[in-house]
Amino acid sequence: MNQVTHHAAIATPSCEKMGRMEAVLVVVLCVLAIAAANQLAPRLRLAAPLLLVLVGVVVSYLPNIPKIDVDPEIILVGVLPPLLYAAAVAMPTMEFKRDLQAISGLAVVLVVVSALGLGAVFMWILPDADFATGVALGAILSPTDAVATTTVKRVGAPNRLITVLSGESLFNDASALVLLRAAIAAMAASVSLWGVAVSFVWAVVAAVAVGAAVGWLIVRVRARISNPAVATAVSFVTPYVAYAPAELVQGSGLVAAVAAGLVAGRVGVRRLTAAHRRSDVQNWKMVELLLEGGVFLLMGLELKALVSEVTTSHETVWHAAWPAALAFVLLIVFRLIVVMPLVVWVERRAQRIIAREEHLARIQETLSGPDLPERFTERRTDLVRTRIDRRLADIAYYRAESIGAREGFVLVWAGMRGVVTLAAAQTLPVDTPYRAMLVLLAFFVALGSLVIQGTTLGAFVRWMRLPDHADQEDVERRDLGREMAALTERVMSDPAVCGSDPDLALRIRTLRELEATASDADLGDDADTAPDVLDRRIATADSMRRIRRVVIDEQRRHLLELSRRATYSSEALTAVLDKLDAEELSLDAQTSV
Repeated sequence: MNQVTHHAAIATPSCEKMGRMEAVLVVVLCVLAIAAANQLAPRLRLAAPLLLVLVGVVVSYLPNIPKIDVDPEIILVGVLPPLLYAAAVAMPTMEFKRDLQAISGLAVVLVVVSALGLGAVFMWILPDADFATGVALGAILSPTDAVATTTVKRVGAPNRLITVLSGESLFNDASALVLLRAAIAAMAASVSLWGVAVSFVWAVVAAVAVGAAVGWLIVRVRARISNPAVATAVSFVTPYVAYAPAELVQGSGLVAAVAAGLVAGRVGVRRLTAAHRRSDVQNWKMVELLLEGGVFLLMGLELKALVSEVTTSHETVWHAAWPAALAFVLLIVFRLIVVMPLVVWVERRAQRIIAREEHLARIQETLSGPDLPERFTERRTDLVRTRIDRRLADIAYYRAESIGAREGFVLVWAGMRGVVTLAAAQTLPVDTPYRAMLVLLAFFVALGSLVIQGTTLGAFVRWMRLPDHADQEDVERRDLGREMAALTERVMSDPAVCGSDPDLALRIRTLRELEATASDADLGDDADTAPDVLDRRIATADSMRRIRRVVIDEQRRHLLELSRRATYSSEALTAVLDKLDAEELSLDAQTSV
């Protein structure tokens, strides 16, 4: 007996060790699968998430593969906040504000219309389901995924279209989940429509306030941290710091994470160092890659468990397949009904703004003249001039990148569903009628959307023959480049920067030529002049680094002012800011050697 007990005691730790090794192996294989999918997807002309879902589905049906059943709270609370935060930080806030009406219409109005419309349909086709249950399922199926943004960007669609799709995918997850929470509450008790509306507005407003405050505060704290790795580690907790208090006050934690990301991206450009920003970009890209790839892979791996659950509840896959096909078609119809009038309204609003161009130009000319009223102080004049500059920049933006019927059709077809749909479906109460079938239905809608729309979206965008703005973007980059070059010349011509030596600027411009001619062989030919040449090279190099830092600071300050006035697009400004950050880091590396 003692011998048996002894063997059991030895075997138990061994089994535990084997279990840990298997878990480590699974994690390693998942990471490798995500990396391989992102590497192969462009060659296969597929979106990486779609490829990962298909791989997961195939793997789930291999022999000896256990059923995968992931707690939806892991996705909704653990994965979505950082994903939405990362996307919000990278969102061009200037263009986001310009198209806030279009984004709000897609993220809120379209979600409500889709949820109510599908609720009525599901109440009709599912005998034991009431309207609240149907609305809950409609809210689950309403949010779109950011996969479409990657596909549209890859085929060269206009930046404005990409901004609208990105903004929609940021906010409609939150609005759909808030609506889902209200519908689940209505399933358990009677809830008035007014009560749902008030709770919805409060959830958004409270979340925006909490998220904006957290984003601003965290950036200020990170600006005091000298170590970029430590500062980036602090940024990893930002979405959760925003999420938790927003949920405590009955707000939307996901909206709070998005708001924190938008504020952090806006404030971070001014407050954080180049090393901090570069560390953030690289590390958050890696986090986003793994989290997004992981949830899509898990989505595919869960298929076997979902089918098994439906079978256990005495239903068949067909009971989920045909309502899913109907829901897929209806989602496109509802999206068409909302998007096309929205496009017309947005374009008419843009034309009304464009019509004020001459009036704004006259005001701008008056502000630049000598005959200003006494009440116009220098500060007030600058504020008014900045507002007019922004509006004139908005006019140039709306004129260059208008949204018409072709862009509207692309927005309709780009409404793909993703992992949020499946994760939200699994939060339905256990006693919900047809729960297992509804979860599988949500999976079929998401998978069908990724396969059908994901594989055809690129061809659809090309078929629409959207306007090509490449020439305009090249002109903008050249204009900005010339403006930066002129600023460099002004800084280097300033005696306060170059000192009393009038030839210093010239010697800095010819430093590379000097280094090329003053080779080791040249130094060896004339030993008497070698120390003088070497000292001159060192002095010139040190002066160059000092002056170049002054130039970088002035250029960054000027770029931030251009951003405040919305003179150039966010993409053009960000590209130049990234170059300045890279050059500053290079100077830091040279100084530390």
